[in-house]
Amino acid sequence: MYNILLTGSSGFIGSRLNEILKKKKFEVKYFNSHDNYKKYDENIKFNSREIKSNTSWHGLFKNIDCVIHCAGISEIKKNYQSNLRLFKVINVDLTIDLAEQAALTGVKRFIFLSSIKVNGEKTKKNSAFKFDDNPSPQDAYAISKWKAEKSLKEISKKTGLEIVIIRPPLVYGPGVKGNFLNILQLAKLGIPLPLGKIENYRSFLALDNLVDLIICCIAHPRAAGKTFLASDCDDISFKDLLKILSNLMNKNVYLFPFPICLLKLIFFIMGKSSQMERLFNSLQVDTSYTCQQLRWKPEKTMSSELKKTAEWYLKRQ
Repeated sequence: MYNILLTGSSGFIGSRLNEILKKKKFEVKYFNSHDNYKKYDENIKFNSREIKSNTSWHGLFKNIDCVIHCAGISEIKKNYQSNLRLFKVINVDLTIDLAEQAALTGVKRFIFLSSIKVNGEKTKKNSAFKFDDNPSPQDAYAISKWKAEKSLKEISKKTGLEIVIIRPPLVYGPGVKGNFLNILQLAKLGIPLPLGKIENYRSFLALDNLVDLIICCIAHPRAAGKTFLASDCDDISFKDLLKILSNLMNKNVYLFPFPICLLKLIFFIMGKSSQMERLFNSLQVDTSYTCQQLRWKPEKTMSSELKKTAEWYLKRQ
């Protein structure tokens, strides 16, 4: 049985991964004390416990076979959006430090949770991102993930540490935050919305499917040195997603046609251009390479996981 060092064990993904790893009888070492960390900046929203890039990791790697690095920063408050330094410290420097020390202490494999945003922000009609596409990160978060990926590959060349990179699209499930939580809130309103003319398709990934993929990569002989994209393999339009979630919450949503150019102008005036991009553009993921290399496929269906997510959301109201 493999011994795991898990970072980000208190986050949305890390907490569920930690739960499943323990159920499967893995030995898991993770950070469970705020005494180990000092808050870097009160304006940073972490998706894991607060950690600094110069955290001492020595002693944590004893008997560890695989590091699963879920910790990182995904969002900074508005007045920090242009501050690349903060993303670099947490998402790049911390990752490098952790991987280098893991390699020095004999850890065999390092699984890094990256983002599909490394590939880009949108896909063209009838196309999807592939694992070997030229990266095109657009914002500070995506750029930091891409820099971390490149650094990990260099560390692997120098030390032999096996690197596995996973780039998920938007992940959803019970406990979700951020953009998908906003979609749930919108679906529950049960009011007419001016979104009838939006025509796009997006890939999503259920939390339990991501966890299953990560666990598959812990010891799979064909995972080392690879970059994997993943989704539920069931792309959906934004309009259909809203309708499904509304129905699951016993609401009826009516999407009426409204000029898209005017909608974009409204979002721009409101300072919500990034939200506009996610609303209007397509982002589809080709998972064929992942499925072929690992003999993996998503066990959970989108319909069942959307139902679980909607039920969780209603219970918390």
